[in-house]
Amino acid sequence: MFLAALPLFLWSGYGHDAQHTALSTVGAQALNGIHWSTPLDMNPQLASGELLIHYGSPAVTAANTVLLPIKTGATGGFAIEAHSGASGALIYSLSTDYTLPPHNWTPPYGIVLSSPSNAPAIGRESRLRSPGRGAREPKIAERLYYPGAGGTVYYRDAVDSATGPAGQIAFYGNAVYAANSALFNNAVQISSPLTADSRGNIFFGFVVQGANPANLTSGIARISNDGSGTWVSAQALAGGDSTISQGALNCAPALSRDESTVYFAVSNGNDFGTGYLVALNSASLAPMSRVQLMDPRGGLATVSADSSASPMVGPDGDVYYGVLENTCCGSHNDRGWMLHFNSTLTQTKIPGSFGWDDTPSVVPANLVPSYSGGSSYLILVKYNNYANAGSGDGVNKLAVLDPNASQTDEYPGPDALPAAQVMREVLTVTGATPDPQHGFPNAVREWCINTAVIDPVSKSALVNSEDGVIYRWDLTTNTLTQRLRLTAGLGEAYTPTLIGQDGTVYAINDATLFAIGN
Repeated sequence: MFLAALPLFLWSGYGHDAQHTALSTVGAQALNGIHWSTPLDMNPQLASGELLIHYGSPAVTAANTVLLPIKTGATGGFAIEAHSGASGALIYSLSTDYTLPPHNWTPPYGIVLSSPSNAPAIGRESRLRSPGRGAREPKIAERLYYPGAGGTVYYRDAVDSATGPAGQIAFYGNAVYAANSALFNNAVQISSPLTADSRGNIFFGFVVQGANPANLTSGIARISNDGSGTWVSAQALAGGDSTISQGALNCAPALSRDESTVYFAVSNGNDFGTGYLVALNSASLAPMSRVQLMDPRGGLATVSADSSASPMVGPDGDVYYGVLENTCCGSHNDRGWMLHFNSTLTQTKIPGSFGWDDTPSVVPANLVPSYSGGSSYLILVKYNNYANAGSGDGVNKLAVLDPNASQTDEYPGPDALPAAQVMREVLTVTGATPDPQHGFPNAVREWCINTAVIDPVSKSALVNSEDGVIYRWDLTTNTLTQRLRLTAGLGEAYTPTLIGQDGTVYAINDATLFAIGN
């Protein structure tokens, strides 16, 4: 069975690893009860009864410390809390001066675990652990990186301890920042979750508003494990396209399996804009290749600032990135597309029939006994079909798709354009809670995940829903075998699920993190 290479940490940040596969190396506990919970938002703001904020993914250390990004104010303000994964007890908290970039829906505050340059080397072999198994882990140094003001990044070592060494790094130079900190704090904001490689280098998008002494323009930055930084503009990544002004908001950079290539999306900066997926050298940030993001049925795809979709790199090096359709929104029922490319972005492959605000998860093919095709892995995606969006009927699903086999799209939209050829459905499951108020008799509450954790031990996925329930989707029987109510339910922006060191399942619902298990 394919498994993700053992990460330095149990869950480093968005999507589990630098490829954003969401494939756990630890089996999940049963969804029998809530161990503990804690608010992620001290002042949640509803808009027309919905919670339109993307909460940043927690990270989990090898010693089972859960690191949480916390929103502290009504429109901003962020902190980090470190909790014991076993009890939920608060170990320490860290304040930040981070400010949000311009936005519509509130962006995620995305942290990452990495390693300082003096971290001891460990093996990269794959390991699979059953829930709660007390396997001896290699002793490693861990470092938490989290965004600060002015495009700076803070770090904290000794992440499992109440105190530890800390610092702040500006990718354009600490001395330059120190001499002009007020100006940079107003002009520069980190605009994506952070991503780290196995050598302690980190990557992130940033936006710039106005002139500054470092002559920064919006783009992507790299801070190496020795604290030095470099950056490249979004326009340069797009080959000089003058319409491109920034990295796609909320797009976490992804790394190739050998970590030589970074994948990132850039856009024209509109709330519903257009853009490119780009590949760049991970050491120098030199642009290597790019592909304009297109709707499979024609025209430019929509890159939405409200989306948290990020590139995912599959085990074979293929790259997946979710977009909205052309003529947004409704021409594909607000479903968008899961675009699919080879590793060099020179070949466009079969798209998936849903991509909006979604990062796919890797499902090793042998986790699905009913599958008889030739792919070594499948992908799990949200598969909503929103009521009253185009021809949408409200029958919201999840799907496991074969990235190398096709079928005619069952959701062509309300127009007369021919249906696209899309990834073949291997499994689908419909939401469990009826939602008839839209006037559609079979409508159900929608699934509420932007990256869903895959449990290879029980061959299942742990998925969150707007009905306030977390479910285990058993991929061997294609049934929802376990469920646990977390809240009364709420319309909200999509959130991740993850598994901790001891098999505890973590889910975010109604501005609260829930730790769930036996």
